[in-house]
Amino acid sequence: MWQELRTAFLWADSTPGVRVVVLSGAGKNFCSGIDLSMLAGVEALVAHRDPARSHEALRHVILDLQDCLTCVERCRKPVLVAIQGACIGAGVDLVSCCDMRYAAADAQFSVREIELGMVADVGTLQRLPCLIGQGLARELAYTARQVDAGEAQRCGLVNRVFDNHDALHVGVREIAHCIAGKSPLAIRGTKEMLNFGRDHSVADGLTYVATWNAAMLMSVDLAESMRALREKRKPEFDD
Repeated sequence: MWQELRTAFLWADSTPGVRVVVLSGAGKNFCSGIDLSMLAGVEALVAHRDPARSHEALRHVILDLQDCLTCVERCRKPVLVAIQGACIGAGVDLVSCCDMRYAAADAQFSVREIELGMVADVGTLQRLPCLIGQGLARELAYTARQVDAGEAQRCGLVNRVFDNHDALHVGVREIAHCIAGKSPLAIRGTKEMLNFGRDHSVADGLTYVATWNAAMLMSVDLAESMRALREKRKPEFDD
């Protein structure tokens, strides 16, 4: 699934007709966490008579798994995630990569790696503090306690909570359709600026957006938007 996830998001990024992505899980739960059998097989996967080479191989495996999730964040199109039931461990790593998170009322979140005696290593510890703050992120990482949908919304982990699974998927698709109706060029640029701004200073972000808009501002999308406003209609954009 890790590799298929990366393949899917590389496709979404490179396919012009895709303007927004909705990520969701099937069944009662979004994600029950890492496959323990996969985890148990890692030692055999990286075995080598030289401990240093074994450790180097393990580092490569971890970096590759990180990249499978970072591909979600790297996708130029906005990624909305619909979360129902359990969202545990690697599930939190995954949803933390998305642009917006929406939950059903039965959603439960837990950073569970500490219960396995391991450090979460594919993104939660790096991304979650940006979403909910250092104090709460550390509490969840140290204790593995569950966070319900209401608390998740209050702390900023999810944007909105829906009453049930059906309402969740309908609501998220409505938001996705709204985004898909905007200028794809401007949406892609906006995501680029938001991701850049998270990891850089305000001054760096302002300089970058000035350079970006010096190249991208005077687009056919801008002209179409202005015409549509004058003509009181919805604009139509190329992919």
